[in-house]
Amino acid sequence: MENWSDMTGLLSGNMDWRLQVFLVVLVTLITGVFVRRIIAKLSGRSRSTENVLDDAFFDSLVTPARGLVWIIGFSIAVHIVAEQSDSIIFQSVGMIRNVGVVLMLTWFLQRFIRSYISLFIDSKVSRGESVDTTLVHGLGKLLRGTVAITATLIVLQNLGINIGGLLAFGGVGGIAIGLAAQDICKNMFGGFTIYFDRPFSVGDWIRSPDRDIEGKVEQIGWRVTAIRTFNKRLLYVPNSVFTTIALENPSRMSHRRIYEHIGVRYNDIGSLPKILEEVKAYLRQNTDLDQDQTLMVNLDEFADSSVNFFVYVLTHTTNWSEYHQVKERVMFEINEIIERNNSEIAFPTRTLHINNEMALNELR
Repeated sequence: MENWSDMTGLLSGNMDWRLQVFLVVLVTLITGVFVRRIIAKLSGRSRSTENVLDDAFFDSLVTPARGLVWIIGFSIAVHIVAEQSDSIIFQSVGMIRNVGVVLMLTWFLQRFIRSYISLFIDSKVSRGESVDTTLVHGLGKLLRGTVAITATLIVLQNLGINIGGLLAFGGVGGIAIGLAAQDICKNMFGGFTIYFDRPFSVGDWIRSPDRDIEGKVEQIGWRVTAIRTFNKRLLYVPNSVFTTIALENPSRMSHRRIYEHIGVRYNDIGSLPKILEEVKAYLRQNTDLDQDQTLMVNLDEFADSSVNFFVYVLTHTTNWSEYHQVKERVMFEINEIIERNNSEIAFPTRTLHINNEMALNELR
């Protein structure tokens, strides 16, 4: 591509250079429109197939391909002008052209990776198949970063910068830079940990018993993770934090637990065995509860003002709203069982004992 004589030789040597430039620019514009229409037509045909790879390829190719045509065409035009001028500015045409080609290819690859990931996830969801969006997006970011770094090195080489020396300097200066940016490096490695260990994904509800962190994950970046708390505020947590704290992921729970303590009066202790049996029988026939999980109804303690028993069961649903509806029905039914046995739920009381009538008269 350094020598354009073969290309420009296609034009007549006797033709005025201005006319040559005009024809090259005209052909470039026409070719750009033609290339755009051809790719758009191929893109339309590719959508009739189930393969999303060709869809992403043609969708990403339209604009970069037209830009590549323009870069090559205008480079030929500038080369023709350069043969008629001794200006030093035209000496950089080849370098600018090469950089432009690299940038167009990089733009295409970046668009292709982003488009393919989006179409891949959408196709999986539309077919009802499971897909780990966090891992897919993480790999996409890794690929785009690799493309960007490679393109940068190629551009620097075309600009005349010694890549070997730059890498050697990076090895020496990287130590100082690493010390200065160790927090950024920690967060990036934390991001890698999240992407590959997958303790949570976008959309999960997470919380930490070690830190005041609880909410729904909205975005996982390389440096921070955005969490929407339940008061609708956005919390940004550095990724390195997740490598040092315990983390709960309630979104992945299999059941929800009902664990309640209920007390009856000491006067009703004789009815308590029957109450416990009826409560247990009710829970065993309740279809909202998982009968394959632990189910317990037992006397728990003799408290100050009540005789307490506990109920321990697990619901099928993990939905927070549905869980509370199930729990509400269970608690109301337990209260009705207690009342049917001529008993009452206890509340804190005090009994005052007076030893003799004289003391009672004094109190009056």
